[in-house]
Amino acid sequence: MASGRNGTIYIGVTSNLPVRAYQHRNGLVEGFTKKYGCKLLVWYEAHDTIEDARQRELRMKKWKRLWKLSEIERLNPNWTDLYETIA
Repeated sequence: MASGRNGTIYIGVTSNLPVRAYQHRNGLVEGFTKKYGCKLLVWYEAHDTIEDARQRELRMKKWKRLWKLSEIERLNPNWTDLYETIA
């Protein structure tokens, strides 16, 4: 989730992306995404297990910001909100 192009980025994991993205978009989740206005789904990837997804999340949270921006732009160079493609 992001607040906008090159804005604040949030990385998380869920077993139900459409529901979780909806919650973030509508400010239903207290915490980081609500505080910083991270309402745009600009990147995601699927994993076979929640454990695999969690491991990837933990690795990515240690990345430098530039690496995260590069990963987003590799999939979504225009920072288009991808929510409609998964809902």
